[in-house]
Amino acid sequence: MRQLAENFWTFRGDFKVAGIINLGTHMSLVRRADGSYLVLDSYALEKDDRRALLELTDGGRAVEAILNVHPFHTLHCSAAHRLLPHARLIGTRRHHGQAPDLPWDSGFIEDAATQKAFAADLDFSVPRGIDFVSDDDHVHVASVLVRHRQSGIVHVDDTINVLAAPGFLGKLLPQSKLKFHPQLAKALQKRSGAADDYAQWAREIAEAWAGTPVVCAAHSAVRTLPADGWCREVLDALKGVDRTLAKHRSTHG
Repeated sequence: MRQLAENFWTFRGDFKVAGIINLGTHMSLVRRADGSYLVLDSYALEKDDRRALLELTDGGRAVEAILNVHPFHTLHCSAAHRLLPHARLIGTRRHHGQAPDLPWDSGFIEDAATQKAFAADLDFSVPRGIDFVSDDDHVHVASVLVRHRQSGIVHVDDTINVLAAPGFLGKLLPQSKLKFHPQLAKALQKRSGAADDYAQWAREIAEAWAGTPVVCAAHSAVRTLPADGWCREVLDALKGVDRTLAKHRSTHG
């Protein structure tokens, strides 16, 4: 567990493909203004992290809800629920379908009506112009981005990446700047205007969330940004997918 701000903590863990390649995973903990806690995403915490979270949250009783914000990150939901059985379990529509045995709240986190209950402490953003759940199970571009209002820290799964070398090399080699997901072309909706909708969404969050000091990105790294880093790097990331968006426009309009 690493504390990034007065009321924000991050947990980084292992997620290995074929038991060899460690892609990494993460979970965040937020203390609300009323003193209760919210967990962002699910992860089967290791012993020390589990103990730290429970000590901080009165044995888990102070955790109000677990918000699972990526439709394809479903592996650890059962473990998180077992650790925090009193917390409301909130996920995307796909979470409900993938783990129907879990006691999901009826609302979906991608819906504004569900997000409203947490709006005093969190800002949410869902990318436009892309399929939230792709027909291709290997395309994991979309998620609900979350920004902690008090600290300004952004928690994001896959939609925005920070490329970092694995293991000890990550401490030696520099991180990349913020990047949009490399499979964006496969996620864009096959309709006229989808590329423009995505670009407009990116410009909106670049401006609306300007001043973001830290980005917690799944599978990769925690990136500390300079004062103008969020706005500049998101807009640079948008430039980086110009050719992808232009090709989509030429095909679909």
